[in-house]
Amino acid sequence: MKYILSLLSFLVPVSLFAQSSNVDVFWENLSAQCGKAFIGEVLEAPEDDDFRDHELVMHVLSCDDEVINIPFFVGDDRSRTWVLTRMGDRIQLKHDHRHEDGTEDEVTMYGGISTSTGLSALQTFPADQETAELIPAAASNIWWIEVEGGEYYTYNLRRMGTDRYFSIRFSFEDETEIPPPAWGW
Repeated sequence: MKYILSLLSFLVPVSLFAQSSNVDVFWENLSAQCGKAFIGEVLEAPEDDDFRDHELVMHVLSCDDEVINIPFFVGDDRSRTWVLTRMGDRIQLKHDHRHEDGTEDEVTMYGGISTSTGLSALQTFPADQETAELIPAAASNIWWIEVEGGEYYTYNLRRMGTDRYFSIRFSFEDETEIPPPAWGW
């Protein structure tokens, strides 16, 4: 069989054998929402979390082959942006936190890099060393993002060894007006 495939490779363009990787499909599905904003809902959050009391909006602001920026608003708080960066067959997730004047928060750019190509609809990001040093309690964090085709985007956080679990979903059917820019953007 290997010999036949090798022989065919001389006769058939390589592009016919190429298949999209899980990272490619994930990236394409998220990029398809570029320029749009969506209303979200809390699926799960700790009792002391006030996200349930505010409107949640994500704005897939910019997308290219290497970076996707997604500002995430909680009511009038426009301090958060999820930054996804392609790193070959991996993706890095960082949380960019800003003050209203645009300056960086002292707790910013934490996150992690996927440890595998994941699934086409699911990527996981264990906390990296930078996060462990910046927020020692978050050293055991695992974030995961689900992008189910044209249906929804779900952001999740589990702090291993604790009961801390957070999950919010944005239905691609709940499109809303483009919000004002995130702080610092």
